[in-house]
Amino acid sequence: MQLDDLYRRVIMDHYKTPRNQGELAEGTVGVELSNPTCGDRITLQLRIEDGVVREAKFKGEGCSISMASASMMTDAVKGKTLEQAIDLAERFSGLMKGEAVEFEEYEDIEALSGVNKFPARIKCATLAWNALRKGVESQP
Repeated sequence: MQLDDLYRRVIMDHYKTPRNQGELAEGTVGVELSNPTCGDRITLQLRIEDGVVREAKFKGEGCSISMASASMMTDAVKGKTLEQAIDLAERFSGLMKGEAVEFEEYEDIEALSGVNKFPARIKCATLAWNALRKGVESQP
């Protein structure tokens, strides 16, 4: 199986069966972002306790890239400190710029590495990550 085929399957799996889709009941930081260029929208909720992302959920509408990216991101940040969450967002940004970045702790994210070949789709992939950054940076 070609690497591109594997990556495509991982993206479609997250799109068709998103992880952490829904709403959190309480104790959340909420961020809503949209990409007016293509119509992608996301609402991200984080439950942060003692400087750690305990839970992450999202609701949204959009293309397979944006929804799969949100699914992967919410899985990856659970249990991470705020600093680690920002580091993941920074590394993801590097991946979108074509940098050689590995996500040993959550390899599914690497499936989005090919998005950087399509500049118009980078905003789709980074929407959830930008919401994460905004939510984390809003914390005292």
